[in-house]
Amino acid sequence: MYKTTLAVDGMMCGMCEQHVREAVQKALEERGITAKKIAASRKQKEVAVIAEQPVEERLLRSAIQATGYDTGAYLSAPDEEKGFFQKISSLFG
Repeated sequence: MYKTTLAVDGMMCGMCEQHVREAVQKALEERGITAKKIAASRKQKEVAVIAEQPVEERLLRSAIQATGYDTGAYLSAPDEEKGFFQKISSLFG
């Protein structure tokens, strides 16, 4: 899994977050990419996508900019989702 994030400026409410999520979902579907999760946050000023593969920067930027929001920093990195027992064992070495 990969977590891809892109800074988004201009989201002011929950409807803005939904608008960004829907734009990203549509762009991914058009490319045949299935996302495990898409989260947009006005507080964190970003959209995050968790998928089997990294999402191209250009794809995310164009989808979001088409909705009228400004974009900023892009980051894509492997995402290791830890279960409960993995989290506990990491605390104790």
